[in-house]
Amino acid sequence: MAGLDYDVVVIGSGFGGSVAALRLTEKGYRVAVLEAGRRFDDPASESPRERHRALPRTSWRSRSYLWAPGLGLTGIQRIHLLRGEKGARVLVLAGAGVGGGSLVYANTLYEPPRAFFDDPQWRHITDWQAELAPHYDQARRMLGVTVNPTMTPADEAVRKVARRMGREDTFHRTPVGVYFGKRPGEETGDPYFGGAGPRRVTCTECGSCMTGCRAGAKNMLTENYLYLAERAGARILPMTTATAVRPTPGGYQVDVLATGPVPRRRRTLTTGQVVFAAGTYGTQKLLHRMKADGTLPGLSDRLGALTRTNSEAILGVERFLSRGADHSRGVAITSSFHPDDQTHIEPTRYGPGSNAMGMLRTLLVDGGGRAPRWARAAGQLARRPWDLARLPNFRHWSRRTVIALVMQSRDNSVTVSAHRSMFGWKMRSRRGHGEPSPTWIPVAHQAVRMLAEELGGMAGGTWLDLFNIPTTAHFIGGCAIGDSPATGVIDPYHRVYGHDGLHVVDGSAVSANLGVNPSLTITAQAERAMAAWPNHGDPDPRPPLGAAYQQVSPVAPKSPAVPSDAPAALRLVH
Repeated sequence: MAGLDYDVVVIGSGFGGSVAALRLTEKGYRVAVLEAGRRFDDPASESPRERHRALPRTSWRSRSYLWAPGLGLTGIQRIHLLRGEKGARVLVLAGAGVGGGSLVYANTLYEPPRAFFDDPQWRHITDWQAELAPHYDQARRMLGVTVNPTMTPADEAVRKVARRMGREDTFHRTPVGVYFGKRPGEETGDPYFGGAGPRRVTCTECGSCMTGCRAGAKNMLTENYLYLAERAGARILPMTTATAVRPTPGGYQVDVLATGPVPRRRRTLTTGQVVFAAGTYGTQKLLHRMKADGTLPGLSDRLGALTRTNSEAILGVERFLSRGADHSRGVAITSSFHPDDQTHIEPTRYGPGSNAMGMLRTLLVDGGGRAPRWARAAGQLARRPWDLARLPNFRHWSRRTVIALVMQSRDNSVTVSAHRSMFGWKMRSRRGHGEPSPTWIPVAHQAVRMLAEELGGMAGGTWLDLFNIPTTAHFIGGCAIGDSPATGVIDPYHRVYGHDGLHVVDGSAVSANLGVNPSLTITAQAERAMAAWPNHGDPDPRPPLGAAYQQVSPVAPKSPAVPSDAPAALRLVH
């Protein structure tokens, strides 16, 4: 529309936002991508080894690893404590920076089991497994998914645990978004996009995936969707925080603030449409505030309902002796197994020197019972004071430790709502639909204790576990897909009910617990949503907002960024 700064403003540059940026730019829209975090890739550098030097060497590099912009920390790791009712509190780990969660995630890309597609929230709308299948395929090819080629000592121990639990048939190596090539550390041309993508370096299995891949072997979004979108004409605006989206007669105005300590520069962008993709925590916080203060009064009352933690826990096993297997070697997650049909456990690692997360660990203490978990932990430490003496030892922690990332596909949730405090709008949680979100997972504790026996170490959890506050690296939901505003925040095309021209395509649109890492699903859902958009200026094939769902054929872009004969070329299935 004439007179607007952009046709589409995308808030966030993670998996959903990056897909939106590329696919809409290919369709002729003028796209701006707002990212609250800073840029860690150098788009002017042709050398993959030099392009990512701004990423932290280890997790101790707080300015480039931790996110606390008010303190001058603009790193890749966000940590949020969601407060609220007992049993509904959770510590949320998320990503920051251009590329969003792809900078800090463990590059593990599973398709979820059938239970996800059959969740009561959305199963009546369409056959989601069939409808999303071609988009999962596209997402895999864009993200360069391959099977991890290496079995580490941790994987061998996990396989033994699976065997002891009668579940060895569920053990397998992980599908990961990493470029392995033929030889480690070798620089090559673009392997995925027919020469349209950047030069790459093959993986050395250094273990540093979750502190950012400085070598350039990890298939971060800066290596695929965002790289291609920017070269096709999308504009990326780092260190730019969206504070409000206000309806106008011609579309929307987006109020933005320069990220960092005060005072900060404010400005306003005008646009025809807005795509919310700031991650589940960021998108919910922004939408909750705008619903509460009346900026977007039409938002569904279902906002915040069906917020999920992916039913997660973060446990681990630590060996106190320095000698022994180096568990920091390999990609971040190399294998997994299911101790039961609804629980999934992945051995996870940080690279050498990245020991900061060790500060979260303590003894493994079961939930339930009359005595508080913290009191039982104190009793254990009193009986075993040498364990207390060992806990402050972070030296070579990543080499000595195997983290156990636990996920479930069970139907549990919390409900998140806005709460105004003296420091502004905050979010609070209470128990939601389904079972209570677990504060501990018995079968996972059993498996981790077995893993400790196999590795000759101590089973552990986090300090917050002792207060029944679980940790999740995959905070999802809260803007669930529904067939009407009475059942969901967005329609099956990811359009926001009550406000035509607004869309949500990040983890908050994932409508059920997956039981696996969500990045592939977020990408596939975004691919499907963007495929239904018309090319700029053409008629919209989707029914009007609020009408009954009908499947529409995907719309081919006028200017695809990837050659048709490339491995990751866009393949639309009608």
